[in-house]
Amino acid sequence: MKTLFIILSLLIVMPLLSFRQDFKEPEQLDWAIHFKGKPDNNSPFYALTAMTWKYSYASTVYRNRVEIKLQNEISIDRNRSWVKLDKVRTEEGRQNLLHHEQGHVNIQYILYLEADRVLKNRNYSVKTYKTQISQLANEISNYFDTMQKNYDEETEHGSNHKMQAEWDRIISDKMEESIAASNSK
Repeated sequence: MKTLFIILSLLIVMPLLSFRQDFKEPEQLDWAIHFKGKPDNNSPFYALTAMTWKYSYASTVYRNRVEIKLQNEISIDRNRSWVKLDKVRTEEGRQNLLHHEQGHVNIQYILYLEADRVLKNRNYSVKTYKTQISQLANEISNYFDTMQKNYDEETEHGSNHKMQAEWDRIISDKMEESIAASNSK
């Protein structure tokens, strides 16, 4: 019986210890897990989901051609993400807010897919590949930063339910498109 308890405990605890995301789909937000940061009381907003995108690569030049091995990763910074749940009066309101924040994560996931596709599938110049990769990465980052800002502005941070539904469709379509493109390589 004691052995069974230990095995069951490990089965429950081990997934919680692993912070490595497999990136097969966007991470699903949970107030208790992802929002550990101290809320900004000066902010008019009820939640902030802090995320990062990191990339690195190793390059090989062979016969005047550059090949890169890309490492591409996204993550949610749990210690910088925060929520003011005490300001949201209803459970429906909390769920709507979480849904809006999930939209930010889904956009970040599309960034991951697009960065992987774009950065890996280019012919780079031997002389300027480092600059080319850096410029492409900056363009991708800027594009998705703008998308995140537009998402917040147009949905009024999730409070405009009609625009939230429209953005849900946009994000879903873009995610399907990006998944299909990454699967076709």
